Order: sequence, then C-alpha cells, then structure tokens
Amino acid sequence: MKRAVSVSIGSSKRDKAVEVELLGERVSIERIGTDGDMDKAAQLFKELDGKVDALGVGGADLGLMVDNKWYPLYSVQPMIRDVKKTPVVDGAGLKNTLENQLAQFLDDEIGDYIKEKTAFIATGADRWGMTRSFLDCGYDCVFGDIMFGLGIPIPIRSAQSLKRLAAILLPIMGRLPFEWLYPTGEKQEQRVPKFEKYYQWATIIAGDCHYIKRHMPDRLEDKVIVSNTTTLSDVELFRQAGVKYLVTSTPVLDGRSFGTNMMEAALVALSSKGRELTYQELSQLLDQLGFKPQLQTLN
Repeated sequence: MKRAVSVSIGSSKRDKAVEVELLGERVSIERIGTDGDMDKAAQLFKELDGKVDALGVGGADLGLMVDNKWYPLYSVQPMIRDVKKTPVVDGAGLKNTLENQLAQFLDDEIGDYIKEKTAFIATGADRWGMTRSFLDCGYDCVFGDIMFGLGIPIPIRSAQSLKRLAAILLPIMGRLPFEWLYPTGEKQEQRVPKFEKYYQWATIIAGDCHYIKRHMPDRLEDKVIVSNTTTLSDVELFRQAGVKYLVTSTPVLDGRSFGTNMMEAALVALSSKGRELTYQELSQLLDQLGFKPQLQTLN
C-alpha cells in the first residue's frame, strides 16, 4: 500500500485518515495537524522522511506561484529542511491544474442558476489557477488579497493588478512570520465578520476555506461557495448560513475534501516516481482518475 501524509500547522481538530483505491492501488491518506507549532511539524517531517511515499505541507505554502513567477515564503521552508528522501509538495501543482477547471465546471453544472457572473475570491495570488479560471470564463471578480492579507478593505479587480501587487509585496511578505499572513492552529476556528459588502455582492465566493470562514457574515443566502479542505462542520456552517451550493476542487472522501497538498501527495505516491510531478504529469494522472470538482447542494 502507498502512504501519503500531510503534516499541517493547522488545527489538529481537522485530522483525518482514510484509505482509497486509485487506479487499482490502495493509498493511505493521512493528515496530522500541529496546532500552529512549526517546530513540531519540522520534527514530524524529519521522522516521516524515507518512511512514506509522499509528504504534503499543510496549512501553509512553501511559496506562491503567480503567473509562472515563484515567490518563496521563507518562514515556511525550514519546516522541511530535514526531508532528504521523500518527495514533498505543498499543493501548488493541483492549484494550477485541477483548480483551473472550476469556473467552467460551475457553468456546466449550475450555469442556469448563476444569473450574475460575479465572484469574490479571497486570495487570487495564492490560487492563480482559480483566478485564471474565473477571469477566462467572463466573471467580474473582486480579489480580497489586501483584505485578508493586510486587513485593509481595498478590492483588487484585475489579474494585472494582482501581478503588480505580488511583485511589490510578496518579496517582503515572504520574509514575515507565516502566522502574520494566515490563520494557524486555534486561530483557524475563529470567525470575525468583515468585508460583508463583498460577500453579499458576489454570486460566487471562492478561495481557501479558512479565509472564507474567517470573515464570513452570518448569512450567505443562496450563495455558491467554491473551496477545498472542507470538513463536515464546515459544510454545516455553510448550510446554516443559507449557502445553496458548495463546490470543492478536490474529491470528497469519507465526508470531507482534503487540501490540495494532501491530494497532490497522494498522486505523487501513486505515481511511484519518487519525485514531484510536473503539471503535465499531474494533468494526465487526473484525467486517468477522472478527478473533477464536486458539487454538493446544501439548501
């Protein structure tokens, strides 16, 4: 059996382990959260190195790929300093392959429901495949990178503006402590409603689930949420808020969708190549598996 493990600096309350069959091969998929403790995560990576087929970096990114330009997050990279044998991925590959199908999937599946093609994308630079997907399908987009990254209610409305912002800020922000940029540990369970006018303006609310929840209002009547890494409690939160549809970019396995890093690690393990997969290799494997976004009706 192949084994893929995601070591996450997110909350341990979201831990999950399942076994799945992919192309006739049994694959064990496991998430281990460290509640924001990067030193503990580094120790786990060291202990698992050479003992599993692939590792995923969860709750953080090693860097951001914005229009083929890589911006390292230097505070995250020491977590994997002792990994010498096992391939390690952070989900960037799936973000730029599987997630670029999302808007077309929406148009194909619930196009009649979407009367206004408006999308509030929590962080467009972090999910460039998702960003391009919505823009290429003609959506009017607001990107919340400044809102969620800096807490300032300034919308970004174009890919060009996103790229300029990334070129200016990411070389600086990439050297800041990661917890300044993204909720870790128990902070992932906190919700402080903000920026409601953008949540209510959009038909589609898309992006990382932690960001979406972090500032979402109590009511999101008839909205469509597009995300990943959703637990049963996340799904119930969206249902209680009045969300109509939930679309996850990764498959729902045993009641939840795992993060892109976890699923990419599973595909790396399945491939038996002992290294990261190229975008082309990932796309071919996704086609063989028939992986596509999944739609759930909540209300």
